[in-house]
Amino acid sequence: MSVGPLLNLVLHEPEIPNNTGNIGRTALVLGCSLHLIRPLGFDTSDKACRRAGLDYWPRLDVKHHDSWQDFRRAESPARLWYFSAHATRSVFDAEFRRGDWLVFGKETAGLPESILGEAAPETRLRFPMVEGERGLNLATAVCAAAYEGVRQLHARNELRIDERGIIRP
Repeated sequence: MSVGPLLNLVLHEPEIPNNTGNIGRTALVLGCSLHLIRPLGFDTSDKACRRAGLDYWPRLDVKHHDSWQDFRRAESPARLWYFSAHATRSVFDAEFRRGDWLVFGKETAGLPESILGEAAPETRLRFPMVEGERGLNLATAVCAAAYEGVRQLHARNELRIDERGIIRP
């Protein structure tokens, strides 16, 4: 019996292939799904992934969506968390649950106001940083958020990490 993905990582119009490749690897090693919302700034065809050395890509649970609306219709996500440098709530104040949807915007602009506008303020999250600095790299932010979710699930005994560091449902 499948328990579904640990978390669902959603990238809205990602632009940089290396970031998405790194995020795909994070999704794979944590048992998360990856959702890519078009347009993308790169090619994800089998040939392009082989050329880029993404040998793990075929094992990744990745889905493509033509737009935000198509994503919402196809997935009917229940609990969405929206990451934005403009949010006021810290990622450390959120209580992540198995199957939550973590939504990130493109590298150059973040999430558009049309998406952030539909999010309740308590679902908009940011990473704490020193004043005056730019935000984290997209791949770093997604990785940090996903591992915070894993940390919380483990702390609540909702998943087990064995003595070798292997995640067990």
